[in-house]
Amino acid sequence: MSARVLVVDDVEVNVRLLEAKLSSEYFTVITASGGPQALALVQSERPDIVLLDVMMPEMDGFEVCRRLKADPHSADIPVVMVTALSEVSDRVRGLQAGADDFLTKPVNDIALFARVRSLVRLKRMTEEWRLREEVYGRFDNVIAETRRAEDMSPARILLWEENSFAGDRIAEMLQGVASAVLRPSAPEQLREVVDASIDLLILSLAGQQDALRLVAQLRGSEAGRLVPILLVADGEELPRLAKGLDLGANDYITRPLDRNELTARARSQIRRKRLQDRLQDNYQRSLALALTDSLTGLYNRRYLMAHLDGLMARAAENTEGPAVLMLDIDYFKRVNDNHGHPAGDAVLREVASRIARHVRAFDLVARYGGEEFVVVMPETSLAIAAMVGERLRNVVAAKPIALGDGQGELEMTISVGIAIAREGGDGPTAVLQRADKALYEAKGRGRNCVAGSIAEILPVSQAS
Repeated sequence: MSARVLVVDDVEVNVRLLEAKLSSEYFTVITASGGPQALALVQSERPDIVLLDVMMPEMDGFEVCRRLKADPHSADIPVVMVTALSEVSDRVRGLQAGADDFLTKPVNDIALFARVRSLVRLKRMTEEWRLREEVYGRFDNVIAETRRAEDMSPARILLWEENSFAGDRIAEMLQGVASAVLRPSAPEQLREVVDASIDLLILSLAGQQDALRLVAQLRGSEAGRLVPILLVADGEELPRLAKGLDLGANDYITRPLDRNELTARARSQIRRKRLQDRLQDNYQRSLALALTDSLTGLYNRRYLMAHLDGLMARAAENTEGPAVLMLDIDYFKRVNDNHGHPAGDAVLREVASRIARHVRAFDLVARYGGEEFVVVMPETSLAIAAMVGERLRNVVAAKPIALGDGQGELEMTISVGIAIAREGGDGPTAVLQRADKALYEAKGRGRNCVAGSIAEILPVSQAS
């Protein structure tokens, strides 16, 4: 995952060291030597994450962080404070200023890369939800005008700690944050009680159960996909913590636990969860508007064009634009002609459902018209898009579709055309036209296949 990283430090050697480490992992690095310059660069360069030194002249890192988080235009940009300060009180002060994490100098590479990837992934998911909220606001002034005050009421917290004494201690520390601390006795029970009402899940890596497997299972389930996860571990378990972040955990804290740090990290995740809930609430409200297809429940063409327009405007700032997949049901007219329109509707609904279930949560799926569908995948290469297109082709073809009314089943297939937004500016219409052209190429090959312009994968000299 590539990202734009702003490194802020008044010591040149520190800047160059971080720049070298991040560049080796293919991150784009922007640098600033002080707080005022950093604030200006955030506005002009729109980085994906800020690595911020604390001890700087003129304006320290705490003040820079407070200003970034107070500005609606930069509030969602993750801030990681990189400092020689190692006292718990300093970490708490940074978290209270809005920092997402602390890294202590000298910076451990494993922690650095895992934290950057995790926070950038979270930022991009939040961006997608905010973009959707912005699009909804164009069609509904009520949504645009509704901005609830921040909800900091006590939270429902789910705690997994096999050691009962350690679990009691953590629950006692959370008294000022939690309305309830639920403590399941088995992994199966934990998975059963996870739902949208849980504001935070705290998982200890200690014990007989593999807590990282729990993280993976929860992130793979509908109920646990969006619940914030805070890991608890010993300091020497850094590689496992890094793996946990890569699997989808949001944050971690190391033992010995400090009450103030634990509550600060918990409150940070709870705030993020409630922001996410608010954005999802607006999503649900928007479904009553004329933005969805009444037959399939997918977004309609009207919403697709508005969403793609906003996404393309942001794509110019990134190294890869969105991928657009255009999918068409093969020989669909025969279904209507031979079995009637109710059977055709059943096929459309089932194909739409299979497509929607096999893409990422922040990918957009829309019914483009008739038997055509479009999937928009932010910051995705053509190679990855081709893999997804092949997966969607397989899930449609793998199982016959029931037609209803005792008409039996039909084996159906789809053809897929893929295009990538070109750097330098494509409009929504242009990229959709290229995806449509690739779709016709797939049809010309005999259908039930995936096609995309080879010129978009290879340099022109190789493609020829």
